[in-house]
Amino acid sequence: MSRANLTRMVNPEAAGDAGDFISDAVEKDIELGTYSGRVQTRFPPEPNGYLHIGHAKAITVDFGIAERFDGICNVRLDDTNPVAEDPEFVESIIEDIRWLGYRPAALVHASDYFQQLYEWAEYLIGQGLAYVDDQDNEAISAQRGGFGREGIASPFRERPVQENLDLFRRMRAGEFPDGSRVLRAKIDMNADNMALRDPVMYRIRHASHHQTGDDWPIYPTYDWAHGQSDAIEGVTHSLCTLEFDTHRPLYDWYLEHLPLTGGRPRQIEFARLELTYTITSKRRLAKLVTEGIVDGWDDPRMPTLRGLRRRGYPPAALRDFCRYIGTTRTNSRHNIEELEAFVRRELNASSQRRMVVTRPLRLVIDDWPTDEHGEPVVEYFELTNNPENPGDGTRRVAFTGELYIERDDFAEFPPPKFFRLSPGHEVRLRGAYLITATDVVKNDAGDIVEVHADYDRASRGGDAPDGRRVRSTLHWVSAGHDVELRVALYDRLFSAPNPGESTGEPLDDLNPASRTLLEGAKAELAIQDVAPGEVVQFERLGYFALDPTEPALFHRTVGLRDEWAALQRKAAKNN
Repeated sequence: MSRANLTRMVNPEAAGDAGDFISDAVEKDIELGTYSGRVQTRFPPEPNGYLHIGHAKAITVDFGIAERFDGICNVRLDDTNPVAEDPEFVESIIEDIRWLGYRPAALVHASDYFQQLYEWAEYLIGQGLAYVDDQDNEAISAQRGGFGREGIASPFRERPVQENLDLFRRMRAGEFPDGSRVLRAKIDMNADNMALRDPVMYRIRHASHHQTGDDWPIYPTYDWAHGQSDAIEGVTHSLCTLEFDTHRPLYDWYLEHLPLTGGRPRQIEFARLELTYTITSKRRLAKLVTEGIVDGWDDPRMPTLRGLRRRGYPPAALRDFCRYIGTTRTNSRHNIEELEAFVRRELNASSQRRMVVTRPLRLVIDDWPTDEHGEPVVEYFELTNNPENPGDGTRRVAFTGELYIERDDFAEFPPPKFFRLSPGHEVRLRGAYLITATDVVKNDAGDIVEVHADYDRASRGGDAPDGRRVRSTLHWVSAGHDVELRVALYDRLFSAPNPGESTGEPLDDLNPASRTLLEGAKAELAIQDVAPGEVVQFERLGYFALDPTEPALFHRTVGLRDEWAALQRKAAKNN
């Protein structure tokens, strides 16, 4: 990674937006007085699914440009296809935008403008610039031709204006069945840009709309609704992803041929966000949900904002990451580890620490003292909640002669360079005492079920009184002063960096081991203070979010370091 990129990663705010071509374009428009100094953007999601990480970039760009130039940004729901849309998606989009930290100047719908769009369509018909075509979609598509192949004019292209108006009004009145007719713009059937070969403006769909009910049996296409909705709202800069690059001439053509007052909005395209080991196709994400591959749109393995939120991703980390990658005119795929670095940095500063043993192994300190009743003495230690934020204070943690440690932190016959607990080897118990393993207890199958140890009474707090070196520190939970948890560990949902690259179908690269659910984890009592949705650091293990609705279930957000990259390097070395 370059020094510049490393600086931006550590401090994204320091990077600013220098060199951002969209900001440069907006600044030039302001200097020229193109929009009388105004800047207005919009975020136009289609309510046919949940927002995902790619939308997070679009949101930060749309709102970020407006904020930078003291402008405003609307959210406009592109509800032009009632067959695929649902009020559930509408509500989720609004909530996710707010969770990400943005408040639109206005919340509007493309359907708010259906009447105006219809009247403008009649205007274009009257100007001889639109016509009703009786052909079906298959015939229209075939006649469009292709790159290097001429298009074929529709046999209905030269219909008289009055006949077109009559048919269009009857379409509006609901006289014709679905798919029997469309309204097309009359532009150029031999244009090099396929978007200009008489595009469809309206289709007949006798479907109830979640906003307008059964008022409309015809619905505008996105291309027809897009620029005109921008113009109605007063949008100055219509920011889109690169797939709309070839649609810009059509965007401009519609605006140029309508009787608009005021300046015409300007469309600018930028590269969308793609991540390794991730897909952002709504259709394929919906398939993961409908086929039960994941538990829903908010499954923590999903790249939806709902899934990332449930997993514990802070919205500030998403915003910083999107600003860090910036806007370019070249599509590329970013390493998901870059996003995780931003998540880790944010959580390191904000998350309190707790001790949790995910795969518990009982540890008995044989020489631990007892009271006058023969009961093990209970001591208490004050542990720091967050060394990055002294204001978070400390917590009181019980310690006694029976504890839980991680099963992986003990080895009866340790391999080379194993510095954790083993027979005759001394380790530090975090904030408590130094101990040395002395014996093990095994079950009938030969599995270790209990480790016995002695402790150094003079090492209270975890420091050797004679200054001797102790190389390893283990976390622990006191038996009898614990809470039982369920812990979900996550791997990549896909096993390939670019899912589907080898077969053409991303779902072929699904990782069957993307989630591991651990039952019976042990946590210190202070875990009970964690609020639903809150993220804490399980010491030595990573960052974990308490599920918003399911008690005692924690989802691993990210590890303390980039374990995935280390595993990849190890695998590459072994191969």
